[in-house]
Amino acid sequence: MRRLSLVLGLCLLAGCATGPSRKYIVFFTRDSTALDDPARLVVAHAAEQAAHYPNSVINVEGYAAAHGDLSADALLAIDRAKRVSAQLAADGVAGGRIRQKPRAPSNEDGAVGSRRVEIEITAG
Repeated sequence: MRRLSLVLGLCLLAGCATGPSRKYIVFFTRDSTALDDPARLVVAHAAEQAAHYPNSVINVEGYAAAHGDLSADALLAIDRAKRVSAQLAADGVAGGRIRQKPRAPSNEDGAVGSRRVEIEITAG
């Protein structure tokens, strides 16, 4: 429940931003690509906001921690970005507007920060 409150609060803050540049963060559990309910809410909100800017580009950046097998960690970042991109498309965002960018595995963002996907809506 606490996590859901945090996610909803972040969505409200993101909604206060002006202009077409908006960022949404989707968190995952360790070693997972599954979208839980709070994650789906963030993606749905991002898709809703993207509809207000039909000429915008939606950048989806996947992150993962570096645990030792860097190829598996890199694949996890790619799979997370793909999962979020697929959900954005299912929520009505045209696939041609979505740009996926996996990031190299890293531990510099901390345990939670490395288990995320960032969605950014930018002017096209």
